[in-house]
Amino acid sequence: MKSNSLRLGIFFLFGFISVQAQEKKTITLEEAIQLSVTQSTEAKLADTKAATKEFEMLTVKNKQYPDVKINGQFQRLTNADVDFKLGNASQGGTSPKVNQLMLGNAMATVPLFAGFKVQNSIKASQSMFEAEKFNAANTKEQLALETVKLYVALYKAQESEKLIQENIKRAEQRVTDFKAMEQNGIIARNDLLKAQLQVSNYQIALEEAKKNRNIVNFQLVTLLKLPEGTQIIPNSALFAQKTELTISSNDISGRNDLLAIQSQQKAAEANVKIAKGNYYPALNLMGGYIAFDLQNVVTVTNAMNFGVGLSYDVTSLFKNGKDVKAAKSKAKEAEQSLEIMTDQAKIQMQQANENYLLAQKQNKVYQEAVTQASENFRIVKDKYDNGLSDTNDLLDADVQQLQSKINEAYSKADIVQKYYEVLAASGKLTSSSTKN
Repeated sequence: MKSNSLRLGIFFLFGFISVQAQEKKTITLEEAIQLSVTQSTEAKLADTKAATKEFEMLTVKNKQYPDVKINGQFQRLTNADVDFKLGNASQGGTSPKVNQLMLGNAMATVPLFAGFKVQNSIKASQSMFEAEKFNAANTKEQLALETVKLYVALYKAQESEKLIQENIKRAEQRVTDFKAMEQNGIIARNDLLKAQLQVSNYQIALEEAKKNRNIVNFQLVTLLKLPEGTQIIPNSALFAQKTELTISSNDISGRNDLLAIQSQQKAAEANVKIAKGNYYPALNLMGGYIAFDLQNVVTVTNAMNFGVGLSYDVTSLFKNGKDVKAAKSKAKEAEQSLEIMTDQAKIQMQQANENYLLAQKQNKVYQEAVTQASENFRIVKDKYDNGLSDTNDLLDADVQQLQSKINEAYSKADIVQKYYEVLAASGKLTSSSTKN
C-alpha cells in the first residue's frame, strides 16, 4: 500500500514539474524586442565588442601623457679590482674592497611633438569606438527584426492551429451526420468516406501547424533567453489594430550600419594623417634623477637631469611614401563602401515600403475573400441539403472557406511584419519599439 502511495506521489510530482516546464507566457512584441536586445547572447557580444574598442581608445589616449619609469638595482660584486684614474687619487695605498653596487634611476619623458601622430591616433581610435557602437546598435536592430519575424511566424502558426481545430470540429460533426444518413440509406458510403478523409487531412494539417508552432516557439524562447519549455502567447491585439507609417519613405538617416562605416571612414582619414606624420621629427622633453653607490669608492646623490630629445628617421623620406598611399587607398575604400551601402539602403527602403503597401492591399482582398468563401459555402450547403450539389462541392467549399480565413489571418500578420521591416530599413525599429 505504501509503495502504491509513493508511486502516486511521484506521478503527481513529475506531472506538476511537467506543467511548470510548459509555462505559458503572454508577451507583447515590444517586450520581446526589449528582451532580444538586452538578454540575447548576440546583443551582449555586440556590447562587449564596443567596450573593447572603448578600452583600446583609452589606451591610445594614454600616449599623450608622460612616461615615468623608475628602476633600481642592487648587485653583489666578486672582489672587484679598482684602479683609480683620477688625478687626485691616492697612490701607493691599498685598493678599497668593492663587492656591492646600488643604482637608482627615475626618468620622465613628455612628448612635445610627434608629427601630430598622437592627436590623430586618438581621433582614429575615437572613430573606431564610435563605429563599434554603431555596429552594436545595428546588431540589435537586426535582432529586433528577427524577433519580429519569429513573433509573427508564431502568431501565424497559432492562428492556423486554432482555425484548423475549429474546422475539425465542424468536419467531425459532418461525419457524425453522414454516418446517420448513410445508415438510413440517404447517402452513399462513398460520401461518408470522403467526409472522413477530409477530417484526416485536417488532422494532418493540424499536426503540421503544431510542429511549426513548436519550432518557432523554441527559436523565439532561445533568442529571448527565456526558460526552456516556455510557451509564448503572442498578443493578438497587435494584429487587430491598424498600423500607419509616420516616417518619410526614403529616410535612412538613422541606419546604424551607414553611421558605422562613416565613422570607419573618419578613422581611415585620420590614419592617412598618422602616416604623413612619419615625415616629421619627434621631440620629447626629458627629466630624471639618478642615485649611485659603489661601495667604498663613490656615492652620487641628487643627480637631477633634464633636457630635450630629438629623433628623426631619415629613411622615412624614401620609405614612408608607400605607407601614405596605402592609407589613402584604405580611406578611398571606406568612401566607396559607404556609397555602395547607401545605395543598398535606399533600395531596401524602397522595397520595404512597396512590400508594406502590398500587404495592406492583399489584406483587403483576403477580407473580401473570406466573405465570398463564407457565402459560397452557405450557398453550396443549401444546394447540398436540397440535393442540387454533391459531396465534393460541399467539401471543396469547406476547404476554400478555411483557406480564406487562414489567408486573412496571415495577411494581418504580414502587415505588422512589413511595417516593422520599414522601420528596420530606416534604422528606427529599436528606438520606436522602446518608445512604445
